Amino acid sequence: MALVYQPMMQLSGILFSLLGWVLSCLTTYLPQWKNLNLELNELEIWTMGLWQACVVQEEGGMQCKDFDSFLALPPELRISRILMFFSNGSGLLGLLLSGFGLDCLKIGERQQEQKKRLLLFGGMLVWISGITAIVPVSWVAHATVQEFWDENIPDIVPRWDFGEALFVGWLAGFCLILGGSLLNCTICSTEVHPSSVHYTVAEQQDQCQRLETETRP
Repeated sequence: MALVYQPMMQLSGILFSLLGWVLSCLTTYLPQWKNLNLELNELEIWTMGLWQACVVQEEGGMQCKDFDSFLALPPELRISRILMFFSNGSGLLGLLLSGFGLDCLKIGERQQEQKKRLLLFGGMLVWISGITAIVPVSWVAHATVQEFWDENIPDIVPRWDFGEALFVGWLAGFCLILGGSLLNCTICSTEVHPSSVHYTVAEQQDQCQRLETETRP
């Protein structure tokens, strides 16, 4: 049964990993990490991402401005840039390695041990990519909550709220962790190699032939 479900688990792991990687790249460049609603002017919504700040107007659309300096950013945004870049890079590398280690790929059929190592290492990279995607998103969310409930800030000052990119980032991290875990589970659950399967089939055929010769009059 493990041999039957192994390709399905590998394919599911690759698909979840690919989906998580695409969402992680999307999270990196979305400007909606934080939203600021102005009660005095409800027609404008300010948003902030890792690269730029934008204002959304009902009549004028969206206008964005890139941040002038990396060092001028809050610490959570600076570290989030680095971690998201690392997450996207490790996720892409993990996808490539896992792809070459799939059983359905005909390349390297006689090198099963090398393919298993590629699949295992690729799954670990995808899993690490998911962790490094969740950490910056959760850090920014935690800092936003602290600022929102900070009693030292006057009540008339607008507060930042969660943006849509945070939820996309959490979903990306979950998909990457699930995909990497499925890829690693296929390695841990398959102790039987194709060579051993052929040997078992041949052994069963020999036993059947022996029984036939013994039962003949």
